[in-house]
Amino acid sequence: MTTIRTTLPRTRKTTVHCDSRVIPFVIQREGEEAAPDNLRLTPLGSGRYRLRYADEDPRDRDIRGVLWARCGFGPVDDQEQPTGRPQWRIMHPLRQRGCMQTLRCQVCAGPARTPLGWIFLAGPGAVDPYDEPVLTNQPPVCPEHARTAAELCPHLTSEPMVFLARSAPLYGVIGVGYGVRDGKVQVVERPAGPVPYGHPLMPTVLASQMVRRLGVFRLLTFGELFTALEHAP
Repeated sequence: MTTIRTTLPRTRKTTVHCDSRVIPFVIQREGEEAAPDNLRLTPLGSGRYRLRYADEDPRDRDIRGVLWARCGFGPVDDQEQPTGRPQWRIMHPLRQRGCMQTLRCQVCAGPARTPLGWIFLAGPGAVDPYDEPVLTNQPPVCPEHARTAAELCPHLTSEPMVFLARSAPLYGVIGVGYGVRDGKVQVVERPAGPVPYGHPLMPTVLASQMVRRLGVFRLLTFGELFTALEHAP
């Protein structure tokens, strides 16, 4: 698998000092609202279209060419971390994409890879480890912040499902499909689950979260995870 790093765009207009509490990097902050979309559909022939922005920038698309929902960026602190009141149940689409695309920790945005692979967490019943494909929209966590993520994330518990994955290839995105209705470009399809890359709908999808497939993995408890990491080469 080839991993391409993405530089996350961040505003530098305002610099403030951070709250002492740990707030995951991917969490959306108050004031980071959806940006004007300016969406257009370009005909490709044979009844097919491609969704785009009227003022599109290369950063509007991910490494597979899928268009992403725009969202504002709030001020950052002196460590370049987001500030503002956290919207705990919402992940900022572009920070989620950046961490998922580069496999960086969702809490600190630092490298998440361990000698044994990547750590992914899931809440009770959120993922069936025995039903292929095993998918996640939660970026990995580094060992230092694994317990922190479990304590802070409203979708997790203090003892979440812990996946130690040796492979986690990109799968697709969570998003909505656009089309023309009543002469306007608007949402015409809301897929029930993630849309895989290569799906016929993808050219008209506006993505909000990136999804990976957990390939080779071990399902562990936190205790088993840290014991395994302690004994890793």
